[in-house]
Amino acid sequence: MAEKVIVIADSITVGELAEKLSLPVSKLIGELFKNGIAATINQRIDFETATIIVEELKITDIELKRKEAVSLNARHAHELSDKAITRPPIVAVMGHVDHGKTSLLDAILKTRVVDREAGGITQHISAYQTIRNGRSITLLDTPGHEAFGALRQHGAALTDVVIIVVAADDGVKPQTVEAIKFARSANAKIVVAINKIDKDTADAMRVKAQLASEQGLNPEEWGGDTVMVEVSAKTGQNIDKLLDMVLLVADLEDLKADIDVPAEGLIIESHMEVGRGPVVGLLVEHGKLKPGHFLVAGTTYGKVRTLLDFASKAIKEAGPSTPANVTGFKELPEFGNNFFVVKNEKDARNLSAAAKIEREKNAASTNITSSDLLKMMNQQQETQDFNVIVKADVQGSLTSVVNSLKLIDTRGEITLHILSSGVGNVTENDIRMAAGQNTIIYGFNIEMSTAIKQLAGREKVEVRLFNVIYKLLDDVRSSMEELLAPEIVETEIGKLTIKGVFRTLPDMVIAGGEVTSGKITGGLLARVMRNKEKIAEVTVSSVQRQQQEAKEVFEGEMCGLRLKTNKKLQIEEGDKLEFFNREKIKRMLK
Repeated sequence: MAEKVIVIADSITVGELAEKLSLPVSKLIGELFKNGIAATINQRIDFETATIIVEELKITDIELKRKEAVSLNARHAHELSDKAITRPPIVAVMGHVDHGKTSLLDAILKTRVVDREAGGITQHISAYQTIRNGRSITLLDTPGHEAFGALRQHGAALTDVVIIVVAADDGVKPQTVEAIKFARSANAKIVVAINKIDKDTADAMRVKAQLASEQGLNPEEWGGDTVMVEVSAKTGQNIDKLLDMVLLVADLEDLKADIDVPAEGLIIESHMEVGRGPVVGLLVEHGKLKPGHFLVAGTTYGKVRTLLDFASKAIKEAGPSTPANVTGFKELPEFGNNFFVVKNEKDARNLSAAAKIEREKNAASTNITSSDLLKMMNQQQETQDFNVIVKADVQGSLTSVVNSLKLIDTRGEITLHILSSGVGNVTENDIRMAAGQNTIIYGFNIEMSTAIKQLAGREKVEVRLFNVIYKLLDDVRSSMEELLAPEIVETEIGKLTIKGVFRTLPDMVIAGGEVTSGKITGGLLARVMRNKEKIAEVTVSSVQRQQQEAKEVFEGEMCGLRLKTNKKLQIEEGDKLEFFNREKIKRMLK
């Protein structure tokens, strides 16, 4: 049993751990280095890594225990006052790709949103508002493709109610399950919209049975507590009923917000626009946001220069549950950042500067995780580098692309390096960074000017632009597969026993024998075996049967052989030849 218990947080610097273990810091750094990690005294290692190192050092009288820590990134919980008012529900529309989420919003909003989406797939979160019976409903359209998991999770975290869209002709799919999981993790109420009931192949009962048996979502009409509405985005059938049910579910939650407080909320999108600078989509949770307000979001700040609603119309204020687009930020905030209003520019500048210093401090003390350490400890072969620079139209899409690239299984043979990533079009700096480093620039939903194209051509830098994310990921995966060493596959064809050797030349042996299994043809490779030991490998130049050239000779037949060698080879009577084909098979990434 350990004599001493040391309590540490989720991470600790190498120097601090050495002090707690009463070890010279050089010994701890040496142990990390021995396992493939060149650490410094100020680098942080996580709890699991610290535990592994203690075991590697065979320290048996000390036990490490994790200290319960409060996450600094936890969503701010606003304490409602007695003056809180009822606010509109925030509703995320989620589900599997191509099940009609954006088409459903199209039917609700009477717009043509889906026509603007590349490949018919929502590429980032979009926020809208609609009115039903005089009441506002805020709607978030979240991506359905698997690569946008981070954005979908972000959408669910903003949400009071989640509409899970399931196609009546297709049923429950992987992203359906994922959307349900996200909704539950966000403690949001679920309403199921069974879409495409206008199709001949629609089977709403099958969908309900799937959701009940596989996901535990039991329809109300079956005695459960999940609202399910059969709709058609194409014909508009039951759209009003769906909205009524959403409002009913929201009413049971008694949603409220404070209005007489400085505005606060969440960043849901951000991108750069020529002539406007950073354009930020946000969702107000409390208070009223107005032009002229000073905002802080993460490491950046700004003064609201323009305030627009979801339809790009100027508005005087944005209250609780209202999506809005603002300009005036100094830099692009990250999606998912909380924003809040402060009194003046000085406070805004000081708060954002403090956040920036904290971020740089954390970046300087790189966190080494247990997975990093184990990967280094188990690394047994050299890897090839695949360098990329990623540019995207909005911050949320950029995060999804980068996260998806990191999830590609490289079989441990290829290291994917994202040298740089950012929002906006490809710049001269991007080209300069990529030049000479065998780096590919990937752009998502962006453009490239003629001057940048010419510069890329002169610097021999490949720039590949995509507007559908899975095509971009497929291209990256295919490019990395080209770097994989091919798999060598050998197929046994036949065997022969040498009965006589007629002539031996420096690079050729002419011999004869009996085929004991399979068959023999010209062009095959053969292992020469003597007393079960391989003595050489040869190639069959030609095969003869009864002094006539033959295409193939089968088991039980006698034949003559011309065997090509790369050195003088003495084959003896009684040697065995094992014939085979050797192929190079292109390997694929998962």
